[in-house]
Amino acid sequence: QVQLVESGGGLVQAGGSLRLSCVVSGRAFSNYAMGWFRQAPGKEREFVAAINRSGGSTYYAESVKGRFTCSRDNAKNTVYLQMNSLKPEDTAVYYCASSSPGFRFYSDYSRIRGYDYWGQGTQVTVSS
Repeated sequence: QVQLVESGGGLVQAGGSLRLSCVVSGRAFSNYAMGWFRQAPGKEREFVAAINRSGGSTYYAESVKGRFTCSRDNAKNTVYLQMNSLKPEDTAVYYCASSSPGFRFYSDYSRIRGYDYWGQGTQVTVSS
């Protein structure tokens, strides 16, 4: 049974930082790319960041580029999202996701359908 468990969310003031973690169990973590998505109230889920299997390549949404950093530790089956210079518009539930078989990182990294397992989400709230 594949499980993804996020942690690290919370309430932070604008300009602050948080680090999200996502631990994966039940599949060979290093064989799959990982993604981070977020969903704000009343909005569709959107891509935030993705990292390939080795951790050597990452992609970011334009809205977070330069502020967020995605990394992974394959020995710990964990992917991270370091979020700096947080803004109120970053407020959302953040989800990690593990890529589907057949996933092509460079073309599929931002596609929700490119990921087949998702965590339960962790709330990030940024106050102004």
